[in-house]
Amino acid sequence: MPLLRIEVIKGRTEDELQVLLQIIHDTMISSFGVPERDRYQVLTEHDTNRMLLEDTGLGFKRSHKIVLIQMITRKRSTDEKQRFYSRVVQRLEEQCQISPEDVVISCVENGDADWSFGYGRAQFLNGDL
Repeated sequence: MPLLRIEVIKGRTEDELQVLLQIIHDTMISSFGVPERDRYQVLTEHDTNRMLLEDTGLGFKRSHKIVLIQMITRKRSTDEKQRFYSRVVQRLEEQCQISPEDVVISCVENGDADWSFGYGRAQFLNGDL
């Protein structure tokens, strides 16, 4: 059920984007125990000068491979979030050659009343989910 907004700089191939999305989804499953078909991902590609993510004074050296992941989700524990952060960074580095310095993740939490998956119904509230 997490909604993932994934922002990247233009230039990756379709295969590279599919691998990136699959890694993120597989990590959601293993970190949060979400069902396999609980997949809500929106990928947006930007021109280089339209995606500016600096280092907050931490000394990171960002590249054109930067990935911003915004996860909109129900409440998750700190341990679950940290597990997701470390696993997704590790997998993106191993399988996509994306430096850990190039992965920025932000979680935005909301509640059951904040979701409707269709038909204008709040499925978490009415017992459908």
